[in-house]
Amino acid sequence: MSCWMPGCPALSMCRVLAALPITCLERAKDLKSRLGILLHKPELGHRIGNSSKLQLGSRHRDSSREVLEWRESFDQLLKSKSGVNAFHTFLKTEFSEENLDFWLACEDFKKTRSKTKLASKANRIFEEFVQSEAPREVNIDHETREITRKNLSGATSACFNEAQAKTRTLMEKDSYPRFLKSASYQDMSRQAAGRGTGKRSHT
Repeated sequence: MSCWMPGCPALSMCRVLAALPITCLERAKDLKSRLGILLHKPELGHRIGNSSKLQLGSRHRDSSREVLEWRESFDQLLKSKSGVNAFHTFLKTEFSEENLDFWLACEDFKKTRSKTKLASKANRIFEEFVQSEAPREVNIDHETREITRKNLSGATSACFNEAQAKTRTLMEKDSYPRFLKSASYQDMSRQAAGRGTGKRSHT
């Protein structure tokens, strides 16, 4: 269809297309045909879908095994990133998550190599968790608190060791057994055991 009217959009488009080099038009046609071929290959999408399903299944098996391992020991729980997250969520319901946060802060503190950073981090951790009336004060005895205070004068990576050990023991003896009996963990372990049973029945 031709258009003789001045300023006609169709006429303008024709002029633009006519001005394009032949190579550009050929490349566009080639690209269009390649896309068409890819879109009409159902087996390609099928392969991608299958591989993602396999990876997902593998992740499910790993996480199921992990969840069941948390009840073996407190160490197993602390080794697992998802275990620490689940335990932290549980501690929040008991308003005692500061114990785990302090333990994690101490673990991170031990990895510090710079002496200047070590001193500033030590003071920050002490002020947040250890000193009397701290915003997130952990439940440790007066003697351990004072030992930790003295350790700050020559801060080393070991200056929180005693306070961290006391907090860990408190969590292991007190919070950890309650976590294992909690409805949230019981639910998770039932689902994990169910996935394990389902896997065995299909083999």
